Amino acid sequence: MRNAFSRSTKIAVAALTVAAWFPIVHADAGTVTGGATEWTQILNNTELVSLVGQSTEQIGNQMTQITQLAEQIQNQLKIYENMLQNTLTLPNQVWGQVESDLNRLRSLLNQGQSIAFSMGNADDVLRQRFQSYADFKSGLTNGETFSANYQTWSDTNRDTIAATLKAAGLTADQFSSEESTMSQLRSMSQSAVGQMQALQLGHQIAAQQVAQAQKLRGLVSQQVTMMGTWYQSEQAAKDLAQNRREEFFNSTAPSTSGGQELEPRW
Repeated sequence: MRNAFSRSTKIAVAALTVAAWFPIVHADAGTVTGGATEWTQILNNTELVSLVGQSTEQIGNQMTQITQLAEQIQNQLKIYENMLQNTLTLPNQVWGQVESDLNRLRSLLNQGQSIAFSMGNADDVLRQRFQSYADFKSGLTNGETFSANYQTWSDTNRDTIAATLKAAGLTADQFSSEESTMSQLRSMSQSAVGQMQALQLGHQIAAQQVAQAQKLRGLVSQQVTMMGTWYQSEQAAKDLAQNRREEFFNSTAPSTSGGQELEPRW
């Protein structure tokens, strides 16, 4: 039964959609199927379970990679910061590496937000489709849903980054897309002060993302474990019902021979 669940749950992770940096989650946003299909538009419940299920190994590996990359970028930006303290400005070649690292960091933010939205959306739809899923004990406190927890994580992460940018005299809009990010970085590269500000800002955001990725990984792992347990319990109930039906229809009718013959009594 576990193998069957694993096969059916390894479909969706690689197709996670990429949202904008600091995205606002809309009701019409895409799903992990590639952004073209809403979970609510999937009519077949078997297909729905198959698509929204997430492999623990796959999603765990993805979250581990996000955390590790954020740590690498954090450390690399610190190296650039130390280099800048010993020079007037960073050479163009080195600054190009800085821009690349900051763009990679923005991509990691995209992935985290996308995972949070997709998993929260899946939780909502499964609760609507399956009463047994809605009633299943998730392990969360005070009757909270995974969807609400993902939204809280997303809001907290977005607000934290926005506050970091604001403290540096910048806004989220200046880093809302690759084009605006590159434009802002080119502007900051014109002076040593601007370069240092960009490096310190990137280092702070990278550190925040390491912590946030760890929180998200824990939440995803908890949900995936719960979904697997729910699926197995549902399958076990179906198997038991099927066995009982087979036993009933395959059972031999009791023999009528050897009993007392009924005769009319006058």
